[in-house]
Amino acid sequence: MSKKTLFSTAAMIFILLISLSLSGLQAASGNRLPKSADIDKEALKKAQEQKVVQAIKLTEPIKLDGLLEEEVWKNNPPANDFLQRDPVDGAPASEKTEVWVAYDSSNLYVAAYCHDSDPKGIISRLGRRDSFVESDWFFFSVDPYFDRRSGYSFGVNPAGCIVDEVLSNDVNEDDSWDGIWEAKTARVEDGWTLEMRIPFNQLRFPKKEKYTWGVNFMRLIKRKQERAYYAWVPKDDIAFVSRFARLEGIENIDPGRRIEVYPYSVGQAQFQPAEPGNPFQTGHRYLGNAGVDLKVGLKSNLNLDVTVNPDFGQVEVDPAVINLTAYETYYREKRPFFIEGASIFNNFGRGGVYLNANINWPNPRFFYSRRIGRAPQGYVTHEGYVDFPSRTSIIGAFKLTGRVGSGWNIGFINAVTAREYATVDDLITRYQDEVEPLTYYGVLRAQKDINDGQQGLGFMATAVMRDLNNEVLSAILNKNAFSLALDGWSFLDKKRSWVVGGWLGGTFINGSQEDIYRLQQSSMHYFQRPDATHLSLNPEATSLNGWGGQFKLAKQQGNHLVMLSAGALSPGFDPNDVGFQSSGSDVIDLMGLYGYQQMKPGKIFRQWALIGGGSRQYDFGGNNIFSCLGGSFQGVLTNWWNFEYTFLFVPETLNNRLTRGGPLVLMPYGFINELRLASDSRKPVVLEGNFNYQWIHNNSWDWMANFAVRWKPRTNLSLSVGPMIGLSRNETQWVKKVSDPLMTETFGMRYIFAHLDQKIVASEIRINWIFTPTLSLQAYLQPFIAVGKYDRFKQLNRPRAYDFLVFGEGDSTIIEEDGSYLVDPDGDGPAASFYINNPDFNYKSMRGTVVLRWEYRPGSLLYLVWTQNRADFSYPGQLSLWRDLGSLFTAPGDNIFLIKFTYRFDL
Repeated sequence: MSKKTLFSTAAMIFILLISLSLSGLQAASGNRLPKSADIDKEALKKAQEQKVVQAIKLTEPIKLDGLLEEEVWKNNPPANDFLQRDPVDGAPASEKTEVWVAYDSSNLYVAAYCHDSDPKGIISRLGRRDSFVESDWFFFSVDPYFDRRSGYSFGVNPAGCIVDEVLSNDVNEDDSWDGIWEAKTARVEDGWTLEMRIPFNQLRFPKKEKYTWGVNFMRLIKRKQERAYYAWVPKDDIAFVSRFARLEGIENIDPGRRIEVYPYSVGQAQFQPAEPGNPFQTGHRYLGNAGVDLKVGLKSNLNLDVTVNPDFGQVEVDPAVINLTAYETYYREKRPFFIEGASIFNNFGRGGVYLNANINWPNPRFFYSRRIGRAPQGYVTHEGYVDFPSRTSIIGAFKLTGRVGSGWNIGFINAVTAREYATVDDLITRYQDEVEPLTYYGVLRAQKDINDGQQGLGFMATAVMRDLNNEVLSAILNKNAFSLALDGWSFLDKKRSWVVGGWLGGTFINGSQEDIYRLQQSSMHYFQRPDATHLSLNPEATSLNGWGGQFKLAKQQGNHLVMLSAGALSPGFDPNDVGFQSSGSDVIDLMGLYGYQQMKPGKIFRQWALIGGGSRQYDFGGNNIFSCLGGSFQGVLTNWWNFEYTFLFVPETLNNRLTRGGPLVLMPYGFINELRLASDSRKPVVLEGNFNYQWIHNNSWDWMANFAVRWKPRTNLSLSVGPMIGLSRNETQWVKKVSDPLMTETFGMRYIFAHLDQKIVASEIRINWIFTPTLSLQAYLQPFIAVGKYDRFKQLNRPRAYDFLVFGEGDSTIIEEDGSYLVDPDGDGPAASFYINNPDFNYKSMRGTVVLRWEYRPGSLLYLVWTQNRADFSYPGQLSLWRDLGSLFTAPGDNIFLIKFTYRFDL
């Protein structure tokens, strides 16, 4: 990895130092409210602990219309003691809100009367499900286990749009879960009203005769930027579920067993330019598929998801990127089977420690679901026209999630992917070349809260087993890969201000000698580094093992925040068969941060935070490979604009990744500046900007600006345009390595680099047109142009130094001929000449998709999708914006039209 890449990674991670929820805070209007200094917060906190909501047993059916005409809502006292969290922390809510909870044997009902002194000021916007649009909202949150750490949240806005989330780790929210529930709203003379119906079988809880659950309500009044909670938590306390009020009165219910069947069918038509003579590219292809998903509630607190012949294609395309590093790009998961309930896997190693702070740490994930069904990793061995599968078929999969035994939360995924073949046609014979073996993937996660969440302990185990029966795949794929890791936490005081937590685990891989020899030399390990005394390359090894861990001590309540962490990944650590790691192992990481946050509104800021600290990293040979000092200042202004400014200074250090398996290189000092701005989200036009400048002494600079303009001309229509411009120059961009025994200084190898002048022009365009809460049209378009010009080719002269020979200087020569460069590194000297292929590029891409989504009944969906991809590579190394845009829009395109139909049977 280049130092420029290290800078970029450090900047992105440092900017996300602490989740302070600075955006989306709320403002008051009208009469003067008390200042935060006037409020006795300790007395209010004690009062919150005594709050109880009484659930009412229904004696008459509820007509779900949002009108609150039933007697149960008229004759029972509501919960109405709401306090602001924003804009004045701890002040009484500026508008009255009344809430009731009722139930019958199968459903939980919630009703709310949201009074408003200015009904015309109520903001109501239409949005697709789980789209938290800028409008008024009401949320009902419940903790059915009453474990003070987990639960569910259900939200509805005045337009009837709904969102739902799974709550975990006290403060984490996961909106990937889609429960089957209903909500109706109505506008009344002095506000708006709502009713929710939530089937008990959509929730997880142990069966009892009488229940005590945790509960909270939140009302968002958007025009005032006011958030008011029934169970209030001060802004300087990082907590949520643990502070819920008690919900009592639910008894003698019969949730029933949840059995849902989702058969699906999908049809697809693919059109692309025909290639004369190519039997696989005739210009069109028609495909169809069918399958079924099954969701079963084994008990009231355990769910089983089974899928047979699943359609795991994505509705939205991945964005285009240019990746010139040795490491792969991380893409977000978009397939419902994997994202629903993913929080139990994603929270590994994060329990108890809510401050998420890392600087340049590789942040390994033991489970990265996009490994399952990935593009085949093999290659063809015959020559001719090739029909190569775009992804691996998943034969079947099941997922078990819930709680078992004495409070163990579990998640268990099993999947089997098919053996895949590429078809090769040389116009005489057709061949079937295996490009992916039959593979089993297994992931088991378990986690237990102890002492009401004061401590916690968990583990994760993964397994990948491949049926390798040909020499080609045996040489490039691991036969088996396993991992096992433990995680846990312990709060150090009753207020849960101080916490210690972390994880420790290992990875275990075996395969053929050829495969493990390849793996040792991959970018994740670089065992071949010639100057690394702590590493050795073993060509006869058939296994590779490693360990890793990270431990944190944090203070995460109050004005003063502290984060200390220590982590290490041994040289052999590798979770990538079913996990993901952003950069190589062989790292020891030490980090310390101090922050101060001020949540009381002032004349300039509504709230602000200042964070500072540093990080230092070593490899297992004791070499200092990264260091930095920096700070971040973030806040919300009184006009509801928010900002964040980050500065990092990176001193001179050694780099063990620049030569990609070669010796260490000394990299100069540098710095990073980044500024982010966002305007008031209530306005019809919302502006956002991100400006980044990085500089490394005598090495490189990088300037990038991202803009976004979001326009909301109507309550059901929004348009966003996000142009991006990037300019960079890098003196040490990796090119290749050339063997030369005369280069004794660099261990018999020439490590070749170049000056890269790179320009990127791109944009993301989105249109959201929402007809009803269940019918929407969304369009996404990403034009992307990246141009790179290479020159000043050079070689590293000696290790542990920033010393290069630029070819063409001194006795060396470089001549361009027929799309490549002929290099003679010493002129009339004895060194052999060699060629460098011209690496210039001009990558132009246009990716877009249009999706019509209709939820015609709860849980039943119809999708109509059009996807188009265009690409062009002409004029490498030369950027001419209008010419390149013209080439892009006239380039041949691949078009895919898809219709998918899913129906939910509730048995």
